[in-house]
Amino acid sequence: MSWITKTLTSSIGRKIIMSLTGLFLCTFLVVHLVGNLQLFKHDGGAAFNAYSHFMGTNPVIRTIEWGLVLGFGFHIYEAFALTRRNKAARGHGYAQWKAEQNSEWTSRNMGILGSIILIFLIVHLYNFFWRARFGGLEKMGGDNPEYRDYDNLYMAVVSSFHIWWYVLLYVAAQISLGYHLWHGFRSGFQTLGLNHRKYMPLIKYAGYIFAVVVSAGFAAMPLYFFLFTNDQGELASNAPALLQSVASAF
Repeated sequence: MSWITKTLTSSIGRKIIMSLTGLFLCTFLVVHLVGNLQLFKHDGGAAFNAYSHFMGTNPVIRTIEWGLVLGFGFHIYEAFALTRRNKAARGHGYAQWKAEQNSEWTSRNMGILGSIILIFLIVHLYNFFWRARFGGLEKMGGDNPEYRDYDNLYMAVVSSFHIWWYVLLYVAAQISLGYHLWHGFRSGFQTLGLNHRKYMPLIKYAGYIFAVVVSAGFAAMPLYFFLFTNDQGELASNAPALLQSVASAF
């Protein structure tokens, strides 16, 4: 076994892989969130479907997708591997170890939080990504030749966000993601040795802001459609006046 293999399969090596893939996935979350904000445009889904069409047909993006799949795969695998190794090395339960005095709640429950996110990810990928890439979506149609032949992913989103259990799963996953990011962001920098006492408070604060903004941004989408729109994605009459005024500005 080479020194590279030994390093990558050691505890510190696995933590480095977790850190690098985690920080890489953070950049994906930002891009994904910004793109999905197109859902809030009141244009019948034209902007969101155009964005989805670009992401699904651009060869550069499609190539990057493979890197993203590998990033998720390595991150999930290493998480399970580290959890098993740490449990075996500890040799006794958290109660005996007095975990509440020696670690944070997020650190002790990263496995549970990650499992909730993984379950959501499987459902989410099948519901949107799989259908967008391998068929099963209706076309936009209409008189506009620019969008006529685009997959109408927007209506798939609207339909899904009117299913109560899916909205509940989505929001629960975003809460879990928030805690996961809060712990993982600063832990990633610490593992990579970027934990200088002068800068670590700033990194922790930035990680907290990042976790709140990203998780709240994603959670706002299903809640908005479930609470304030009809089955066509249009604002319902029960929507607050502020939303009504913003919608009329578009």
